[in-house]
Amino acid sequence: MSRLLILNGNPLEVIAAGSPDYAQVFSQVFRALDPSVDLDVLNPNHEPLTDDALEFVDGVVFTGSSTVYAADAPEAEPHRRAMEQVFALGLPVWGSCNGMQLAGVVLGGKVGASPKGVEIGLGRALTLTEAGQGHPMMAGRKPVFTACTIHRDEVQALPADAVLLATNDHSPVQAFTVSKGGVDFWGTQYHPEIAPPLIADALRRRDGDAQLAEDMDNAESDPDAAARLGAAPGDLDLPVRAMELCNWLAHVRARKSGAQAA
Repeated sequence: MSRLLILNGNPLEVIAAGSPDYAQVFSQVFRALDPSVDLDVLNPNHEPLTDDALEFVDGVVFTGSSTVYAADAPEAEPHRRAMEQVFALGLPVWGSCNGMQLAGVVLGGKVGASPKGVEIGLGRALTLTEAGQGHPMMAGRKPVFTACTIHRDEVQALPADAVLLATNDHSPVQAFTVSKGGVDFWGTQYHPEIAPPLIADALRRRDGDAQLAEDMDNAESDPDAAARLGAAPGDLDLPVRAMELCNWLAHVRARKSGAQAA
């Protein structure tokens, strides 16, 4: 059994205003993928990450965020400080969207708003790099695929030790990993933890494209809706859309087994 700590990227007031509770989203997905997983949740916006909270943790998740500020803003300092603390312990770290952007900043890269605007719906033509095709994070992924996405900001300069795993025309950095200097980070700009209806809710809160919202609501059960979004049958089933998280859980278990054997 693995014990994970989920660090929520959304402050309580943002959740109360209608944005997702990303810790809850991750908790539901992890329990569906592995019912034996033990989960703890902490929100760095409201409580500091202590050494005691990390004592028996096997892996740490940094979620997405709906805040108006970017990962390099002063307001995000509690999350950057928490990530530095986790990296110093050498724990496996997962980052989705803002979580990946945090890693980009903490490890020496740069983030900024995409000049192409918000990418929302399904990220299209997500393409594995040569390194991505051989990396365990992407095991089982097609060379070109789609995934749920919603983001304004992006990593615009990779950290020096990062390996780019996936890209597309909207945001060149769609997934990267760092495995150097004690850092064990996997992350994606897209959201393998999110089901399409959550994106539909976000579109409606934004008064976005009504047809896109309807298709996102129905994509898991309606092949025509999925096709309009650029998805093939089965692409949005949980084991496929959350494939990177399945692979990360396996990585966390392997790291734990190795540590116990040592």
